[in-house]
Amino acid sequence: MREVAFIKQNKEKWLGIEQIIAGKLKINPDDLSSLYINLVNDLSFAQTYYPKSKTTVYLNNLSSLIFQKIYKTRRVEKNRFIFFFKTEVPLLVYQYRRYLFYAFGFFFLFTMIGFISAYYDKEFVKIILGEEYVNKTIENIKKGNAVGVYQQGSNWGSAIAITVNNLKVGAVLFLYGVFGGVGTLYALLQNCIMLGSFQYFFHEHGALKDSAKGIWLHGVFEIFSMVVETMAGLILGASILFPRTYSRFNSFKLGFKVSFKIFLSTVPFTIMAGIIEGYLTRYALVMPAILNVFLIFGTLAIIGSYYFIYPYFTSKKHLNNAVLPETELRNFH
Repeated sequence: MREVAFIKQNKEKWLGIEQIIAGKLKINPDDLSSLYINLVNDLSFAQTYYPKSKTTVYLNNLSSLIFQKIYKTRRVEKNRFIFFFKTEVPLLVYQYRRYLFYAFGFFFLFTMIGFISAYYDKEFVKIILGEEYVNKTIENIKKGNAVGVYQQGSNWGSAIAITVNNLKVGAVLFLYGVFGGVGTLYALLQNCIMLGSFQYFFHEHGALKDSAKGIWLHGVFEIFSMVVETMAGLILGASILFPRTYSRFNSFKLGFKVSFKIFLSTVPFTIMAGIIEGYLTRYALVMPAILNVFLIFGTLAIIGSYYFIYPYFTSKKHLNNAVLPETELRNFH
């Protein structure tokens, strides 16, 4: 499409958004979010086909202004908490979904590195997990209790300690993004190598099935959250490395806001993972197999749907409502 035609096609919508930003026209907060998503699509189109055009600069500035208005409006909403999880995070996850795919790609790669390293070097597991832990776990396996390590301490004490530790790990994955995303990947590498070698260790001792019954009860929420936190760190790093038409500082501010919201969305899942590990994992081998499978795949369905499926439908819903009727556009002027 020629730039003149592109401008003509969208001019009224952009002028309407200017009126909204100026406060001359009131609009429903959800419709405002929809307009923002639609405007971002226009900006992406302009950046692709008219990268050096004044139209691209204009749309970039307009997107920044409406973004600020959206979050200023949302701060005074009574149902801010519901909106955050129901609409705001899913829209952001969908908009930055490629970083989620990158995070999962690195996760599988790094985990395989840990698995293969343990396969070729029999001392590798002791280096990563510690000799004392390894020896104790081998004793538990011989006793037919592969999840014995999770039965130490009280329920509530374990849940609190585990949750605090997991929140620290998540914060590191996110905040280390300030090093251009490299810090995030390094932190992910450490955790994935531990996971991969851990899984091979149980496989080598013939206890992979029993360990999976325990590990993945809490591991689905814990590991999936870790990947999403990596996504947040990568977004933060990209905002510094690739500011595009923003100043580097403004790009960082925008990237931090987006990535911090995505990181916050993982906190409930991390807390639930800690509770499950403290209260349920210790009973993994004695609970009915059907219950064990239900819990593992149930948690996978919940968190997988929230970050992969629900964002798509939320975005589709808002995009369908993004372009206002012509009569309303005329009223903008």
